[in-house]
Amino acid sequence: MISLMTSGGVALWVAVLSTPVLIRWLVKNNIGQQIREDGPQVHIAKAGTPTMGGIGIVAAVTVGYFTAHAKPGVHLSRSGVLVMLAILGAALIGFADDWSKVRNRRSLGLNKRAKFSAQIGLGVLFSVLAVYWAHASTTLSFTRYDSVGLHMGTAVWVVWATVIIAAAANAVNLTDGLDGLAAGSATFCFACLAIIGYWQYRHFAIYRVPDALDLALASVALAGACLGFLWWNAAPAKIFMGDTGSLSIGSGLAALCLLMNLDLLLVVIGGLFVIITLSVVIQVISFRVFHRRVFRMAPLHHHFELMGWPETTVIVRFWILAGLFAALGLGIFYGDFLSVGKV
Repeated sequence: MISLMTSGGVALWVAVLSTPVLIRWLVKNNIGQQIREDGPQVHIAKAGTPTMGGIGIVAAVTVGYFTAHAKPGVHLSRSGVLVMLAILGAALIGFADDWSKVRNRRSLGLNKRAKFSAQIGLGVLFSVLAVYWAHASTTLSFTRYDSVGLHMGTAVWVVWATVIIAAAANAVNLTDGLDGLAAGSATFCFACLAIIGYWQYRHFAIYRVPDALDLALASVALAGACLGFLWWNAAPAKIFMGDTGSLSIGSGLAALCLLMNLDLLLVVIGGLFVIITLSVVIQVISFRVFHRRVFRMAPLHHHFELMGWPETTVIVRFWILAGLFAALGLGIFYGDFLSVGKV
């Protein structure tokens, strides 16, 4: 328990204290956000806001996670290290995208093919290491490794996990459109996973996740880093996380769920990210097939902005939804625990 508090607390304070330093450096070097011309007009005023704040999030997560292992008896695990590598790899992809935007002075970064190829490469690397190095279960899971009972086999699971990594990274990336929306929503998800990870550690006989405690440490470090970053990212934002932050958060979320045997529960815990992604999919399909838009603008949060909702109203209401989805996921997990008769 002390290690969990250390991981989250250190990550939070590193994010809170280091982000202003990062902001000053970004301003000094004229590294600011480029705004889409076809976006809500009220966002034009945000042009030039320092971006790539995800650097601070990744640094905070890393420091928090490894500091927690300074306590005697708390050992690094392959699963925990693999989550850190997934976060770092996604951050590098996001950094390349953000840097391209800053260098070219436009809102578009890497081309879609290059960005997606890099994400698939990261997903494959993670999945192969998860199976052969971290010895992850290759069964399709919901609340535990045997809750669905479908043995996917190594090859199919690698494909499945790769899709999950890329999908989650892009889902958080799509959600990162309003001040503090992605960071606040992700905090709920990681807090939920920290509780689940600790529960799996205490009940190993049921869940059989050998590195559950270390995954809980990674989860709480991510929660603390997102919360600390939110202090400066809350409306009106002093800094944006950029793709450096959103891709690393999404990849970290997916990596944790895959290694904790929560593949399908991820859809519930990250329900807000799923809904926002679906709004984009629906909008694209509707426009290409029927030449009509379902929403005034996608992703969904911009639709409500164009309906006249103030930005802070959209953010807080979506935070509430994110919290409810995370609570529902935790409730489903605990309900399953009760169903197997182990209290």
